[in-house]
Amino acid sequence: MASEVPVDPGERDWRLEAELDTPAPGGVLRDLSGRLRGDEDLAEQIEFEVPRDVVITHDGHLLFAYAATQQALGAAREAIAGVLRRDGVAARVRLSHWDDERDRWQQTDPPPSPEEAAVQAAGDRAEDSVETRTMVASSGRLVRAEFEQTMREWARELGLQCEVIEHPHLLSTQVGFTVTGPRRKIDEFAQGLRAEGWAMVRTESAVMLSPL
Repeated sequence: MASEVPVDPGERDWRLEAELDTPAPGGVLRDLSGRLRGDEDLAEQIEFEVPRDVVITHDGHLLFAYAATQQALGAAREAIAGVLRRDGVAARVRLSHWDDERDRWQQTDPPPSPEEAAVQAAGDRAEDSVETRTMVASSGRLVRAEFEQTMREWARELGLQCEVIEHPHLLSTQVGFTVTGPRRKIDEFAQGLRAEGWAMVRTESAVMLSPL
């Protein structure tokens, strides 16, 4: 079984994370994976318990299951717990739901402790604090207008105020943006700015080098 793989939250909003209490988690996990998905005898026993669209993977001693619904994940949890009991393996299980607004997994079962909730609340307040940040990225001359428009639209999707900077110190291949809004959204804008800047530079290089 491969290590934990990225799962599209839009497709599977629920996640189970089981921390296995075993000195040799790799072997147990490989065996568990094979029995859940490969062994026909066991597969027949749990066929109606584990929905086929549940994705099961692992990373070291952590086992993950992803499902589109809470009900599907609950069925997977029961099936996995049964296999672990038969193998005599203890596990600490946590269930989480994908938060579209925060772009992260939010633990639902067991609920966060008061201390964990306080830390999370403090982090949320910091992420929501409004700030203004100025960023500069490289862009090819031929695609500068397209680059500016793309980033303006991205800022609008994120709910950010965005102004394009006109400054004499900027090179003709540079574009500056001043954005205002929640810190976490500005961080998303900055990631997109870096990625889009490199993409635009590569695009123009391909145009300049392509045969006419």
